[in-house]
Amino acid sequence: MSTAPSKNLETFANPEPDRDYTIRMRIPEFTCLCPKTGQPDFATLHLEYVPDKTCVELKSLKLYVWSFRDEGAFHEAVTNRILDDLVKATQPRFMRLSAEFGVRGGICTTVVAEHRARGWKVAAAIALP
Repeated sequence: MSTAPSKNLETFANPEPDRDYTIRMRIPEFTCLCPKTGQPDFATLHLEYVPDKTCVELKSLKLYVWSFRDEGAFHEAVTNRILDDLVKATQPRFMRLSAEFGVRGGICTTVVAEHRARGWKVAAAIALP
């Protein structure tokens, strides 16, 4: 596998495809460029998803995230693009991407985008004593 930035997201078979379970990832080193100034934007990405048949392979995800480092993008656009690419690669039952961008012009921005597979319903939460 390459060690250079790449838009190629690899997957592997879900080891428990008959069970709904949640995978959560924190990606604290996301960077892209401000499309207006060219200055770097920094974000922590929070990815959580319920896989169906496949899961995203972590090294390919790292290289994918790295591939945005020299690209200009508005926060809203890049968050939705990353979600769309991950959904296309993995076809999850549910996926949420929260992107917490650091301060730019005195404003911190968080963008949250979600995908739900058609017909999938979240199980009711269980409250334990």
